[in-house]
Amino acid sequence: MPFVRIDALGTDPARLDALGQAVQDALVETLSVPPDDRFQVLTSHDGVTSTLRYDDYLRLRKDDSVVFVAVTMRSGRSPEQKRALYRRIAELVHERTGTEPHNVVVTVTENTSVDWSFGDGEAQYAPADAEPAGA
Repeated sequence: MPFVRIDALGTDPARLDALGQAVQDALVETLSVPPDDRFQVLTSHDGVTSTLRYDDYLRLRKDDSVVFVAVTMRSGRSPEQKRALYRRIAELVHERTGTEPHNVVVTVTENTSVDWSFGDGEAQYAPADAEPAGA
């Protein structure tokens, strides 16, 4: 149940869709996320009223095809799984949109089961009746 935000500069709906599908496929392949477990916010910035800022940090030069991918998910994945995820996202984004891998920035933020509500004001992965007394 990762929650994904993808931000890209001057991107049309077809590219946004391809970016979203590439990230979803990478999550399924590398972290065994169920294929229908998709929660994404895809945003194109027009460069005028909204934009993306970036520099050449770590000597990785970015250009206007830069893509920021932020993944929030429950903790528990190994460093190797995360490295595989980053690599696969960059590969699939390049394959499907032509975006060079150096332009794909990925961050992962982890949390716990109680940090998720999928609706109805409930913490479906951490119901209150499952908490120990005094928690």
